[in-house]
Amino acid sequence: MRIPLSWLREFAEVPAGATAEDVMEELVKVGFEEEDVHRPTDALQGPVVVGQVLSLVKEPQTNGKTINWCQVRVVPEGAEQTLTGEGIDPSGVQGIICGAHNFVEGDKVVVTLPGAVLPGDFRISARKTYGHLSAGMIASVRELGIGEDHDGILVLSRIGLDPEIGTDAMELLGLYDQAAEINVTPDRGYAFSIRGAAREYAHATGTTFTDPASKVQAPEVLSGGYGVKLNDDAPIYGKPGCDRFVARTVRGVDPSRPTPPWMASRLRLAGIRSISLPVDISNYVMLELGQPTHCYDLDKLSGDIVVRRATAGEKITTLDDKERTLDPEDLLITDNSGAIGIAGVMGGAATEVGDTTSNILVEAAHFDEVSISRSRRRHKLPSEASKRFERGVDWHVAGIAAQRVVDLLVELAGGTADEAGTDVGTAPETVTIELPAGFAAARIGIDFSEEQIVTALEDLGAAVEKHDGGWTVTAPSWRHDLETKEDLSEEIARLVGYDKIPATLPVAPPGRGLTRLQQQRRRLIQALADAGLTEVLSYPFVSKAANDTFGVAEQGAAWPALKLANPISEEQGFLRTSVLPGLIEVAKRNHSRGFRDLAIFESGQVFLPGDTAGTASIPPLGAKPADEVLDALYDGVPDQPFHVAAVLTGHDSPAAAAHAPRLWDWADALDIARLAGDVLGVDLVASQGSHQAFHPGRAARLSLRTGETVGYAGELHPKLLAATDMPARSVALEINADALFEAAPDVIVARHISTFPLATQDVALVVPADVPADDVLDVLREGAGELLEDVALFDVYAGKGIEDGKKSLAFGLRFRAADRTLTADEASAAREGAVALAAERFGAVQR
Repeated sequence: MRIPLSWLREFAEVPAGATAEDVMEELVKVGFEEEDVHRPTDALQGPVVVGQVLSLVKEPQTNGKTINWCQVRVVPEGAEQTLTGEGIDPSGVQGIICGAHNFVEGDKVVVTLPGAVLPGDFRISARKTYGHLSAGMIASVRELGIGEDHDGILVLSRIGLDPEIGTDAMELLGLYDQAAEINVTPDRGYAFSIRGAAREYAHATGTTFTDPASKVQAPEVLSGGYGVKLNDDAPIYGKPGCDRFVARTVRGVDPSRPTPPWMASRLRLAGIRSISLPVDISNYVMLELGQPTHCYDLDKLSGDIVVRRATAGEKITTLDDKERTLDPEDLLITDNSGAIGIAGVMGGAATEVGDTTSNILVEAAHFDEVSISRSRRRHKLPSEASKRFERGVDWHVAGIAAQRVVDLLVELAGGTADEAGTDVGTAPETVTIELPAGFAAARIGIDFSEEQIVTALEDLGAAVEKHDGGWTVTAPSWRHDLETKEDLSEEIARLVGYDKIPATLPVAPPGRGLTRLQQQRRRLIQALADAGLTEVLSYPFVSKAANDTFGVAEQGAAWPALKLANPISEEQGFLRTSVLPGLIEVAKRNHSRGFRDLAIFESGQVFLPGDTAGTASIPPLGAKPADEVLDALYDGVPDQPFHVAAVLTGHDSPAAAAHAPRLWDWADALDIARLAGDVLGVDLVASQGSHQAFHPGRAARLSLRTGETVGYAGELHPKLLAATDMPARSVALEINADALFEAAPDVIVARHISTFPLATQDVALVVPADVPADDVLDVLREGAGELLEDVALFDVYAGKGIEDGKKSLAFGLRFRAADRTLTADEASAAREGAVALAAERFGAVQR
């Protein structure tokens, strides 16, 4: 909202020397944000004066152009020229070359004298041109920066001015005024007006506020005016789209009359260009009172005005000359000819006030915020009116705004107002709020006095009644945001002063902090980063083919996925059921840019729909859904487990002198998976696995000791790597981290470090080729007993010396006792026990 200071001073006591920065500094105290300062003198500097054309000689040029050699008086005849400077003639008559032809001798114009600076840093000086010394310039509105018209110079009589020669034209045109621009939050729509801004300035400074609405003498009752019907048969959320419509008639207006410079100046500083006198008056009242109004050409109306919803397929041509197809939710202003305006958004071209208009119907209505907001968004048609209506307008100011427009049309356009008028609708119920005595103090942390509370609320415009437990507060009609005692507490704190709130840090209650799940997630992600992997983020949107490949282990198995209703790309129209597709896309993109040695990981949710996806209908807005409705909504939300995945391609380190980097392989993927289990205290079991996205013989199934599968690790399938242009032998892993978190112990207990020496023995067992090594390892662990500290596979061999259909598995066994040094016989006995159980279970034979 831009606030011209001259306008603000009419209703609030702003010091004479105050600048726009000073005003914004005060408004910041009551919760507004500074935006910008608009000051014409930042780009325009004098001397700029009123001159009168004494003579005008037309001189054709060889280039086909005709210029005017003018003699222009810039001081009253007989008066002394007080301005000095190079190019300023002491006689008070300046010789000026001008290329415009829309003026004649005797016209009073705006003259920029040598030494002046125009917008764009255009400096005026005396210079020789077309055979004359031109000392100054006769200016157009665009050259002065006050409009876009550049067809001719500004003739003052055409804007209703006849000032004395030599008058300061900058003061005459209001160019010494300035505007402070503030950011108005959506809940404080009343501040989109000088009325609201002046009230807030008075709050901030403690000075007197004069309500501009109080200066308008509007009749209490209107009747006998133009016919208006409110006929909303499809209200949104049961709230009528229009609950007040005031119509007033002014006849015999002269639309050709110019807009007074003071009004045009204020509109310009407020960010609205001058169009015509009736339109400018309507905009002026909107800015002053916050109530948008609209002027119709009365002679173009046909029959009564009806406010109704649009019918399907109905069309309207709006004031911007665009034909728009309407929606049944759109609220319309109509007459017998059809739609003549989209209510609260933009009027129709059919009833537009033009150059031939003589009779005007003034509208000031109150519309529902939701209706206006939806229409504005639907038609992508923002307007100053819709900006105010969708934030809430004071219901009670409509009649006053209509009267203000009428008064200005009579005063400035020479019209005559009809005594009859129309005012239909029903006033909304007042909002009363109970404010307990100690509530604001408990909420804000300040012991407000009773005087501070009552004064703050009354300054807002609220009616306050005291009772034993506190106060009953009736919110003012222009504050739609005040509904609860919390709202009142915020207002009390704002008006008493935010600077009065003590800067005391609250004491953190004991026993809080990160939850167990948060700690586990951070521990897991940090461990992967510490291991040298780089964390990345990818889009959760994937193709159906990607979900079918990575979402299920068995090829061709049915796997449901959530399809997006409005995808960014049709090729990626589903929510992911696996993290790996996005990771592979990241790796592929890096490869295309020359980065081929990668170790990347990502953590995030995947989306696994159940039997029910969503609900049949969406609950209405404006009311909390019932418990059963909420339960149905939650039931329709897909399961979203937290997964972690990694992709490793190329080498594990850069090549260097005396160092040959190693290619990542399936064992690295398995090690990273085991690392994830270790940091959470979960024992992951790796066994031969099968997944359509992984190599048929180089993939491990990852499971818990309970047998539950939690992921896969290994080398990606060669066909998949070729299809995605990935390096051969790239490896990957993906784990359901939520399953690990659930299986993890609450406290991870560190192993006791024994001070007794370790006894190491190796054993090689020949077993059938189809026996998984991990199963043999588990049996050795079981058979060795409590002395076994660790067992690990270090070699697999099949070939010469080994019977066909068999393989040799070599294990290293580590034995240690907690209370003594083991003897060789004790270690050997434990090893023999392990071998014996392996022989019993698998027919293992020691090599």
